[in-house]
Amino acid sequence: MSKLYNGGVIILDFGSQYTQLIARRVREQKVYSQILPPSIPLEEILKNKPNAIILSGGPSSVYNQNSPKFDNRILKQNIPILGICYGLHLLVYNSGGIVECSENGEYGFAEVSLKHSNDLFRDLHSPLKVWMSHGDKVTKIPPNWNVLAKSTNNVIAALANSSNTKFATQFHPEVHHTNMGDIILRNFLFKISKCPPNWKPKNFVRKKVNEIKSKVKDSKIIVGVSGGVDSSVVAALMHKAVGSQAISIIIDHGLMRKNEAQKCVKELRKGLGINISLYNEKTVFLNGLKGIIDPEEKRKIIGNQFIYSFQKIAKTFGDVPFLAQGTLYPDVIESGISHGQKAELIKSHHNVGGLPDDMEFQLIEPLRDLFKDEVRDVAKELGIPNFLIYRHPFPGPGLGVRIIGEINEQRIQVLQDADQIFIDILHEDNLYNKIWQAFAVLIPVKTVGVMGDHRTYDNLLGIRAVTSTDGMTADWYRIPEKTLNKISNRIVNNVKGVNRVVYDITSKPPGTIEWE
Repeated sequence: MSKLYNGGVIILDFGSQYTQLIARRVREQKVYSQILPPSIPLEEILKNKPNAIILSGGPSSVYNQNSPKFDNRILKQNIPILGICYGLHLLVYNSGGIVECSENGEYGFAEVSLKHSNDLFRDLHSPLKVWMSHGDKVTKIPPNWNVLAKSTNNVIAALANSSNTKFATQFHPEVHHTNMGDIILRNFLFKISKCPPNWKPKNFVRKKVNEIKSKVKDSKIIVGVSGGVDSSVVAALMHKAVGSQAISIIIDHGLMRKNEAQKCVKELRKGLGINISLYNEKTVFLNGLKGIIDPEEKRKIIGNQFIYSFQKIAKTFGDVPFLAQGTLYPDVIESGISHGQKAELIKSHHNVGGLPDDMEFQLIEPLRDLFKDEVRDVAKELGIPNFLIYRHPFPGPGLGVRIIGEINEQRIQVLQDADQIFIDILHEDNLYNKIWQAFAVLIPVKTVGVMGDHRTYDNLLGIRAVTSTDGMTADWYRIPEKTLNKISNRIVNNVKGVNRVVYDITSKPPGTIEWE
């Protein structure tokens, strides 16, 4: 195990909507965090050599028979533990205390008063404004535990054992709504757990370059490049590690933005200084998608065909055993695959849940543990130009998941033209760099319109723009009315086949960023 990963934090996920946020908050402190299923045995946890363990919240009640359990041998280790919400209930329940259903739960903002001095709350003073989300409460504290804080409802809000190795909060310090939550987490990470702040781009690059060299040796490797920051970072890492052994390839599957394939080749050659080749596989992709309307099926067909196309192209270079791609941590999570755990499937990502069983390559995914903002930090460390770093994310399946319903060349053309107008106007009005991701969606609904005194019956087009840090959560961007008016007018007047434009104002959650 690399020193970069040693001394980090293991987060056991009991189903909280905030688990990924815990991981993010820990990493913001330059400490590595890893989410694991609660069923993982102690031996596997110890292999990671963590300096701390966090037990997440969750929707269950500890007194129910079907509530998620964990290997309680963890409690006998000399590793500091922080339990949050359901994690607090677990610590209390497994240490001899009592947790019961509360007549009135606490949801949303609350105030807590500190009752006992402790390193967890060092440099903090009452009252604290916190975020609560629980229906159970502690009615009896375990032996040799102390109450650190109570809410204004007289509910126990924080505890610690007398040896100060186990801590628990009923509220959620990882949520921004909790005032001073970052200080509480820093106190736990550094004052209590002595975690080393070594999760830094420079260390990550050094580690991954060494790993790639060790695995690839003298072999060749295909690098799948799309033009986005993720695959650009992978290409730069591969080039840094094995030089000309890395063969960077862009596959035009017919589902890229207008003129994007040629533009990507030009920009990547200029921005990365490495040779990149473009292969046109449009026909085979679109033939495979004929008549397909189910989004999961689309993603799997596209993911499979990418691999088959790479395998065909690789044969022209001789023996190429490896394929590198830009899979990120959110891709793995949303595809329902997380460290041996089958999580809830949100949507398959073409490079995770859509890979064929008969794939001939060994995959190399150096960014699999990173969130998007961490990838951008690594890109800066590698010297990748800003125009590549801050390009809006573009999904591997491309317009295939932005054309709702059946995909054909006519519908692709309509969406490409509309999407380009949308993005061009965001640049014109200096909004592009304020938005994390923006795109148009072609909806399989036609509406009546009037143009030049004639009745039209054409396509409905959706537009979407969001702000985010890592893609795990997102809020819709408030595009000024003047710009929205310009977007709608220009699309309707210039894109044949569209007569109505709507703006998606759904955040993530409950929606996802992409529509499919």
